[in-house]
Amino acid sequence: MEEAKALAPPRSWLGSEGGVAEPPSGYAGQVRAALGNPVALRAIRLVAEGLSSVKLSAAGEAHPAVELLPPALLEQLATHLLLHGNAYVETGLDAGGRAATLWALRPERMQLETDARGWPLGWIYRVGGHVQRLPVSGDAARPGLLHLKAFDPLDDHLGSGCVGAASEGVALLQAAGRWNRSLIANAARPSGALVLDGEDGPLSAEQFSRLREEIEAGFQGHRNAGRPMLLEGGLKWQSLSLTPAEMDFQKAREAAARDVALAFGVPPMLLGLPGDSTHANYAEANVALWRLTILPLLNRILDGVSRHLSVWWPGLMLEPDLDLVPALWADRERLWRHVGAAEFLDEDEKRAMLGWAPREGRAG
Repeated sequence: MEEAKALAPPRSWLGSEGGVAEPPSGYAGQVRAALGNPVALRAIRLVAEGLSSVKLSAAGEAHPAVELLPPALLEQLATHLLLHGNAYVETGLDAGGRAATLWALRPERMQLETDARGWPLGWIYRVGGHVQRLPVSGDAARPGLLHLKAFDPLDDHLGSGCVGAASEGVALLQAAGRWNRSLIANAARPSGALVLDGEDGPLSAEQFSRLREEIEAGFQGHRNAGRPMLLEGGLKWQSLSLTPAEMDFQKAREAAARDVALAFGVPPMLLGLPGDSTHANYAEANVALWRLTILPLLNRILDGVSRHLSVWWPGLMLEPDLDLVPALWADRERLWRHVGAAEFLDEDEKRAMLGWAPREGRAG
């Protein structure tokens, strides 16, 4: 029996000596870090909330199976697939033995049980001390667990998510943010240094202690800002500052933020990140998000759920209604214009190309 995804306790981003620690290696720690980062969190929500907003149908018609996929469930499945690379759905039956409800299971709690040859035997779902065994496949009387996954070339049974690829960028953003916060707390530069400009040698321990106490009591903190300092005994004040190159973390932060956006398939422009944008405008970037990220993920979910529910509804095919997606209206408008201008097509052929059924009374 092999655990699906190894979990490790999250580690601190900063080591004991103040250096930057490695990003968490376990899924739970990586997700906590991603949800604590504004770039990663916004990218995840753009994909998951956009996907869950799509209206569904079965071959263009209303169907009971559509009610089994409410927006909240679609958002859960999309988030699990995006982060973990695996999503699991358990099916509940009604009194008549038909699928009545679907609910998502947490992927990091799932384990796959295999035989000696590596073939799957069943799933083990652990919640605290409770253990539930679920079949890999089943039938209408006892449905198996629905497993949706993103392809992983190094694993025969499980998928690979995006959170691992984004963890290095999230770690860099976290470390740079804490560094900049410390700089701001210190006016973005060290205040300066007291230099002994005398011939009496270094200060004694008693003189050094008294001087430090006087500075802390009379000159540190915002309440004492701007107070003049009276120096004696050959001491003089030497202001210190960092060079612009030492202070400039902005470019590193922007590069890390773009890496995080790339890992989740979100154009940087949609996250307000400057530079490296290949899109002419916001609308074009939004279309790219839908075409390259949201719709492929949605089609993966709908294909898996359709095959799973076809045990009760043979031939079921759940489809998104793309005509109701505002981001794709410009593409649909161009398609309608080209199809409408095709004089060699009749009306029903044009409707078929647009995904619509023939007009009533004209079919056949």
